[in-house]
Amino acid sequence: MDTMRDRFVSTTSRLLDEDPRLAVVLAEISRDGFREAERRHPDRVINVGIREQLLVGAGGGLALTGMRPLLHTFASFLVERPFEQLKLDFGHQGVAGVLVSAGASYDWPAGGFTHMSPGDVALLDTLDGWTVHVPGHPDEAEELVRRAVRGDDLVYVRLSTQSNAASRTATGGFTSVRAGRDGVVVAVGPMLDDVLAATEGLDVAVLYTATIRPFDADGLRRAVDVSRPDVVLVEPYLAGTSTSAADDALMDLPHRVLGLGVARRELRRYGSVKEHLAGQGLDAAGLRGRITAFLGQ
Repeated sequence: MDTMRDRFVSTTSRLLDEDPRLAVVLAEISRDGFREAERRHPDRVINVGIREQLLVGAGGGLALTGMRPLLHTFASFLVERPFEQLKLDFGHQGVAGVLVSAGASYDWPAGGFTHMSPGDVALLDTLDGWTVHVPGHPDEAEELVRRAVRGDDLVYVRLSTQSNAASRTATGGFTSVRAGRDGVVVAVGPMLDDVLAATEGLDVAVLYTATIRPFDADGLRRAVDVSRPDVVLVEPYLAGTSTSAADDALMDLPHRVLGLGVARRELRRYGSVKEHLAGQGLDAAGLRGRITAFLGQ
């Protein structure tokens, strides 16, 4: 199976042929994958080199001319390093575009902490109007990239090498995967398979989403049993990123929310992705222990 990043490159290359409004701006990362598209559309595939602030500034300039800019590099260089440019060149100027990242929280451990970005979604939460997609499968990544390019809003698509075995329909809200009465567990993007394994045999509802912003408050309320309004959020980035959104959704109910994700502490032994998952307690065994302890099962 191809990766989300592979699918993004092939899908976006086709979209360049289909949509004359689309322009892709790169900062070296994935440039080899876009060589043929760059040959066909030299005016709409732009590589600025390792200059991430310029990457965002160029995208904002293209948006001012009426283009639909799509900006791509590692998440740490797309959201964290040029954050001021995102705030000003897109938000303050009132223009829109698409960010598509690679690397996720720790997809390339050998790259070290400079190439890890567990705080990207939380950082975007400080800005207004961003839709955030976190696909859990390459098919979902393709669907969400296509949807983002067709739109006129601010969109962040967070790609990962981690993937669920099967794709789900990317509806934009929470989808029920498993029914249950003793609490609700929300799995975001590539966390679903581990959540399903962790909750096997437990009487809990499991919800899935590949779109975490806007937060589906109505979907969460419908899933919660008012007699046991306990919610666990399992996100592949900074732990607690969506707990305040869940609290707001349930503000008129006595409830408890547990946010599971990547801890703030830095794991300085850069092993494999699986080892990072286990070190963060986000593998099936770690999740089961933390979920059952929270729910008292």
